[in-house]
Amino acid sequence: MLKLIKFILLLGFALLGAGFASINPEPVDVHFYFRDFSVPLGLLVLVMVGLGALLGVLSSLLLMARVRHENQRLRRQARLA
Repeated sequence: MLKLIKFILLLGFALLGAGFASINPEPVDVHFYFRDFSVPLGLLVLVMVGLGALLGVLSSLLLMARVRHENQRLRRQARLA
């Protein structure tokens, strides 16, 4: 049941994002260090939100790995005591 709810929420966000991208077709200039290009505003916002979500997930995974390692160390220490 939880998987179905997650799927429905993901599908809803995808549809919301697609609708946002379709109503914001104005081109925006993006200037990187070595290259300049133009992309639609909706696509740029969706890509940046996706990158932000990916960076957030990666940083939380690193934190979880550190906490898991500390937990294992403390369990080993408790067994020895």
